[in-house]
Amino acid sequence: MNVSFPLRTLLAAALLWVPLSGCKQSTESTAPAADAAGGTPKAGRKKIAYVTNGVDPFWNTATAGVRAAEKEFGVDCEVLMPPKGIGDQKRMVEGLLARGIDGIAISPIDAKNQVGLINQIAERCPVITHDSDAPDSRRLCFVGMDNYNAGRAAGRLVKEAIPNGGKVMLFVGRLEQLNAQQRRQGVIDELLSRPVPAAGTIAYDPPGKSLTAGKYTIVDTRTDNFDYARAKANAQDAMASNPDLDCMVGLFAYNAPQCLEAAREAGKLGRIKIVSFDEANAVLQGIIDGNVHGTISQQPYYYGYQSVRILKGLANGDKSVLPPGGFLEIPTVEVRKANVEKFWADLKQMQAAGK
Repeated sequence: MNVSFPLRTLLAAALLWVPLSGCKQSTESTAPAADAAGGTPKAGRKKIAYVTNGVDPFWNTATAGVRAAEKEFGVDCEVLMPPKGIGDQKRMVEGLLARGIDGIAISPIDAKNQVGLINQIAERCPVITHDSDAPDSRRLCFVGMDNYNAGRAAGRLVKEAIPNGGKVMLFVGRLEQLNAQQRRQGVIDELLSRPVPAAGTIAYDPPGKSLTAGKYTIVDTRTDNFDYARAKANAQDAMASNPDLDCMVGLFAYNAPQCLEAAREAGKLGRIKIVSFDEANAVLQGIIDGNVHGTISQQPYYYGYQSVRILKGLANGDKSVLPPGGFLEIPTVEVRKANVEKFWADLKQMQAAGK
């Protein structure tokens, strides 16, 4: 099970670790931060890359964690965000290997079809996964939340939002990612009151058909391939084709903001409940305004920080940094109206600490 506890507890610990860094974010890649004297990165320092699965403000918070760890552990870090999917991600990784790198943390876009790429990295340097796993590869560990249990937590938020039941539509960027599959299935299993499966035995319901049990119906799952305009159009179509839709669930950080905007334009704010993942500003404001019921925060700052910490150790030959079982679980935080303002203030402080 995931263990949720207040973000302020983690923030207090993080701020003990975090000297300020001067690097700024770009859309695709950021170079290493300057050294403490403000010059160029020091020669001989380990070089570590943090590769995301796309471009989204979610990753800016993870980057803040990377920058904090970069300063603390004395390494040079490069953050790369592929804007056009799996081809861009492969190109970026190949460029890193060609230039020389001491460790890579990657969020696989398509775990099954990227085993070869991750194993190619493993032949050259330590490689770990974050956010989304590729357990069949030679990655050394995974840093992230338990996505299935997080999905079930989101399902419980849906039950709070529509306790009398109703029709639910799920929205996600892509289902090739293992985290999306697990997150989606957790929501489905929670709403349909299925038992929690034993570890490694999740049965996945294919998309494209309606699922009903008891009071809840999952109408379908709509994908958008990280296209924000398409994500909004998916929400608009879902409302138009299902006039009695009761709840929309965004599984990726940008999905709920697009659902929120579509509901606002359709005059259905409050009528259709919205449940989210992550901590987009629009979602947090939506919770304050009463237009979003709640969100599940992954605390991506720690994805970045812990990935750099582990890779620094591995680059120096220290395998004791690897977590037991190859999984470093980052606890989730469930954000509702009661705790959203404190959560948001803590989040802003954490993001600022990593700049």
